[in-house]
Amino acid sequence: MVDAGRRAFFRGRSRPREQIRPPWARREDEFIDRCTRCNDCLTACPQHILVAGDGGYPTVDFSAGECTFCADCLKACQPQALLRADPEQPAWPYKAVIGEDCLPRQGVECRVCGDFCDVRAIRFPPRLGGNPLPEIDAEKCTGCGACVAPCPVVAVSVR
Repeated sequence: MVDAGRRAFFRGRSRPREQIRPPWARREDEFIDRCTRCNDCLTACPQHILVAGDGGYPTVDFSAGECTFCADCLKACQPQALLRADPEQPAWPYKAVIGEDCLPRQGVECRVCGDFCDVRAIRFPPRLGGNPLPEIDAEKCTGCGACVAPCPVVAVSVR
């Protein structure tokens, strides 16, 4: 049997790509055990950001938009691969990350990611001698992905 790392190598990737599961997904092993790949969560998502990923299991595609945490996917999941045990339970632990290709880091004025962040988790503090650089407030960031698709150089991701 070929392990996951070797399978990824043969597909042209040096390591397996992390997939973000829908909000309130169980731990990965439990999620895989329970998910029937029925696609009910994909159909229920009003933002159309849930897509069939590797193996047909649902994953989030932030290039299509943001997660509003409406919980429609959660309600649609009959096998309970998605489960909110507590009403206060966060949807997931993910946060936005801004990479080195970010335009302000290249000396170009850009604040697009901040414009799309409804919770104002992305700030641009003034900086002597250059454009303000984006900073993410991890306490405010929900990991919704609203900042991902608008980035003109694909420098923003959610991890």
